[in-house]
Amino acid sequence: MIQLKTPAEVEKMRAAGLVVAAALAAVQAAVRPGVTPRELDALAESEIRSRGAVPSFLHYVAGVGYVPPGAGHNSFPATICASVNEEIVHGIPRDRRLAEGDVVSLDCGAILDGWHGDAAVTLPVGTVEDAAARLLEVGEGALWAGIAAMQVGNRLRDIGAAIERHVRRHSDYGIVREYGGHGIGTEMHQDPYVLNYRAGGRGPKLVPGVVLAIEPMITMGRPDTVLGDDGWTVATADRSLAAHFEHTVAVTSAGPWVLTAFDGGAAPLGSLGVPTPATA
Repeated sequence: MIQLKTPAEVEKMRAAGLVVAAALAAVQAAVRPGVTPRELDALAESEIRSRGAVPSFLHYVAGVGYVPPGAGHNSFPATICASVNEEIVHGIPRDRRLAEGDVVSLDCGAILDGWHGDAAVTLPVGTVEDAAARLLEVGEGALWAGIAAMQVGNRLRDIGAAIERHVRRHSDYGIVREYGGHGIGTEMHQDPYVLNYRAGGRGPKLVPGVVLAIEPMITMGRPDTVLGDDGWTVATADRSLAAHFEHTVAVTSAGPWVLTAFDGGAAPLGSLGVPTPATA
């Protein structure tokens, strides 16, 4: 069951999305060799709470929801996911200092007035090798290709097909299959599940009011994954580098509206010739 949002509800999600955008911008500015993911996590929590919102991820249990600490569940213990190098998603921020040449994926969510925003970016730490920089470039391009497919009348499958087409056009990187995007609204994870690759079947049509978190995950090697002993951190099985990018996006009659981007996605989508509500 896909939850359709009214225009007023999308506006509320936009407010939550801007909180996420501000938190990620602050954390991104702080990424440098020597900083720890735990320090970045504290910064993100401070930014979110200073705007009257609360972190989406803190004390979250997959398939359960939010539980208090000590309730017997392996709830996520932080505000952001910080996944370094071969880690793909759901990395727990720790005291390991980031080093020159690392890449780090920062995934952030916030709840404002009961509505969620969710976004992620993978960043270079200092100067990285050309191969790592290229991985990040292709991953971000795949995100925007998927978002550009969020047009009224298209189908859900068109998003994954656009992501895969972009990756294959530019590389032979692995596309992670065990994890993907999702609906989002009054819960962080809602129907539908969003594949990052081409799939068969017609699938549901995209109509105004559909809001999705689009999040391609690609790897420099094989796409196979392993789950860490902490029960959260997902890494590449072959230890190759990974990249993860995400935005929360609403389908509108004027085009996709990127709720977690300050400009609503106008600049990157404009470069692809895709109109948005900000440019309509």
